[in-house]
Amino acid sequence: MSILVNRETRVVIQGITGRHGTTYTRVMLDAGTRVVAGVTPGKRGADVHGVPVFDDVREAVRQTGANASVVFVPPNSCREALYEAIDAGLGVVACVTDGVPVQDTMLVKRRLVGAASPRPVLGRGDAAPTVLIGPNCPGVITPGEASLGIMPFRCFSPGPVGVVTRSGTLTYQTAAQLGERGIGQSTALGIGGDLVVGLSFADVLARFQADSATELVVLVGEIGGTQEERAAEFIAERMTKPVVAFIAGRTAPPGKPMGHAGAIVTGDEGSYDSKRAALEQAGVAVAPLVTDIVPLVEQRLRRA
Repeated sequence: MSILVNRETRVVIQGITGRHGTTYTRVMLDAGTRVVAGVTPGKRGADVHGVPVFDDVREAVRQTGANASVVFVPPNSCREALYEAIDAGLGVVACVTDGVPVQDTMLVKRRLVGAASPRPVLGRGDAAPTVLIGPNCPGVITPGEASLGIMPFRCFSPGPVGVVTRSGTLTYQTAAQLGERGIGQSTALGIGGDLVVGLSFADVLARFQADSATELVVLVGEIGGTQEERAAEFIAERMTKPVVAFIAGRTAPPGKPMGHAGAIVTGDEGSYDSKRAALEQAGVAVAPLVTDIVPLVEQRLRRA
């Protein structure tokens, strides 16, 4: 088992003929992902690394049975690309693009709510809503089965630990550190570092809680916003599996952005101290340093 993606996932790459689309299509194929189609308007009939290119997502889904997408289009085209994916009935959409306007993401989320009502949809046999990961995210990987996005798949290995972060780099580092100690991952994903994103920490935790292959979850957060506090509420109320966390940005000065648009602290809201306190109150082991994550994971797995 896993969450969101597996070996049955059939992927369409939106923006496949661009530099990033072409580069990471090769990476995803090398990871064993079933990349079945690409989309670039006006490029129908071309191919990238043997993957056929179509003019639009609906056509790609009809021809190949794609059920997920990765979006590599420029920020000003992202909203329409995401609308296409939602309207085509794709189950999972990972938007890697950075710099998407917040208003556009909010409009996409409104479209997702509208698409969630029961109706026949293209590309799926049921009426489950599209799940959006990102924008400004590294994607999602179930090691050995499928990788959607820009994940360096050699950092990951199959195992019992779910990983969810707001940072691409810390996703890879966490997985690599776990792998060095022989601890693999069920699924790992970055939810994105923007102020507004699709899946939240709580959304992902709910999926890991229901996944029989996940025994423990590592949550890597950062200062700014209230994602971690909401995650702590979910953990306290509904999570039975152990959770280990790390919060980046402990020494960042207040009011300063720290890499991500969502990592800005105003007063005490979204601060390192508030996040750590909320998580610890929910029974989460919080690592003071990123290198302390693995020892805490080993301790909790032994207890489980």
